[in-house]
Amino acid sequence: MIGQELRQLQQVLDQKADAIQRDFMVAGDELNVLTHLLTKVEGAQRDGLLAEQAELRLKQQALADDINLWRDRARAVMRQPSDAALLSLLKEIALVDDESVRPAVEHVRHLLKLTTDELDQMRQSQLRAGPTTVAGRLIERARTEHELRGVPPGPRQQAAFELANRSGLAQNDQALAELEAALADDDPMVKEVAALTLIQVHRFRALNLGDLEAALVSVQRLARLRNPAVVPVLIEILQTPRTGYVAGPAGLQSGNNRRVRELALSSLADWHTAQAQMAVRASQHDRDSEIAQDATHLLEWFPGEWH
Repeated sequence: MIGQELRQLQQVLDQKADAIQRDFMVAGDELNVLTHLLTKVEGAQRDGLLAEQAELRLKQQALADDINLWRDRARAVMRQPSDAALLSLLKEIALVDDESVRPAVEHVRHLLKLTTDELDQMRQSQLRAGPTTVAGRLIERARTEHELRGVPPGPRQQAAFELANRSGLAQNDQALAELEAALADDDPMVKEVAALTLIQVHRFRALNLGDLEAALVSVQRLARLRNPAVVPVLIEILQTPRTGYVAGPAGLQSGNNRRVRELALSSLADWHTAQAQMAVRASQHDRDSEIAQDATHLLEWFPGEWH
């Protein structure tokens, strides 16, 4: 039980880092705009822009430090040598007083303070009650249903597709955390069903969310999944230009999903398959000149046939 709860906590801490990373990317976009403006102005106006640029760089450095800190914390919760060391780490994290992570931290702290008998009683109670969420029920089915445990992957793919397309699941952080935790399960069928479902959920988010920063985070999640089913989804995202909104200096503003598509493009190179290479080659003729240029560079960096 503690292992699963720790994996869910790790997911929460990674999500905190992802949120800061979105701010980091916004600051990077603002720096790019300033750099462009600096080539066009002189005198006092230029001095003002230089001061703004320096301030943004300091802000970006502080954000980068925060991202690294939360990533380190996410890794550290799974690497502590003892319960005492883990409790000490969790106490340190709780002092940050961040409501986005506090409930998960306090839950694990509570579990660590229970006796072995109390943990066993809790585990038995949960087993009697059975899974209470749609993600938990699918994971349980993957453990027990003959159809989902057979050699043909079709039933697992269908179950994943049906769950991912349930209304509201793409915004259900608890369900996503359960599925992420199941990726570390000892049962290969559970791991596969979890991965296939996450692929479909993040496909939906990347292709449909108006918030392009959240769409980018979903492609980052897809890039970490080592399942071949992710390749056609990355290709679909790459080949789907669209508009949405991003955070800007004056609040939300309209933008396009170039960064989302660029990440999908670069992630295909990690797979190095013939299907991925075909998509990269096709992107050399993309209407977005930057995407086309990136595709050409990828093929130059990784020459020859991909297999």
